[in-house]
Amino acid sequence: MSAGVQAAGRGVEATDRLRRAGSVFAADEARLLLEAAGDASEFETLVLRRIAGEPLEYILGWAEFCDLRIRVQPGVFVPRKRTEFLVERAAALASQRRHPLVIDVCCGSGAIGAALLTRVEGIEVHATDIDPAAVACARENLGERAVVAVGDLFAGLPTDLLGRVDVIVANAPYVPSAEIDLMPREARLHESRLSLDGGGDGLALHRRISADAVEWLAPGGQLLIETSERQAERTALSVENAGLDARVEHSEEFDATLVIGTR
Repeated sequence: MSAGVQAAGRGVEATDRLRRAGSVFAADEARLLLEAAGDASEFETLVLRRIAGEPLEYILGWAEFCDLRIRVQPGVFVPRKRTEFLVERAAALASQRRHPLVIDVCCGSGAIGAALLTRVEGIEVHATDIDPAAVACARENLGERAVVAVGDLFAGLPTDLLGRVDVIVANAPYVPSAEIDLMPREARLHESRLSLDGGGDGLALHRRISADAVEWLAPGGQLLIETSERQAERTALSVENAGLDARVEHSEEFDATLVIGTR
């Protein structure tokens, strides 16, 4: 029996096992695991890890986002499909500037910055996160194309950016603390709580980001915060209280909600 036929057989068997374990995309997952495995023994190990509930992205070492393969490692927040809406809107706004300067706070793996670099000509990206593991991933994904710093929100950024930034993007944690245990198993058991927990009402970081963003934004600059549909009005109020003009935008395609504040 040829190696190709044997591999196909393993893929079919793994698909069935993954489906029985509850995977909605069992065939796709089996194919990706087969591609990642060096041999039959490693493939079996990867399948068992997935059946045990480990996120596929951690097993593969990457997540697909905006048609890019974004490096992720265990504990680092896995970029979600819905955040592609944030990238689309940020890219459209940044493209209106000649040499756009963008800050990504709570950057996680650097997925947003990496996507913006492929979409906006002449863009300058600065990214920051409080989690050193996330910053390590972001530096790998962004390389020399961006500056990545460890810091609490804006704390790690050079002060010469004050008042000059065209777009600030923030996919900060916005899950209320009491709801973390209600999240899907893959997130609550494997991703860092630091990347999920938004405080009592989920909006603690939204308030801090909004308050601090004003001094970093250039006149006409814009702050984009990903939020949930049910939290959008309160996120918008935080943005308005900081002195920015706020509007809410929702995408049915991505099932995503943003608040955009303009200085």
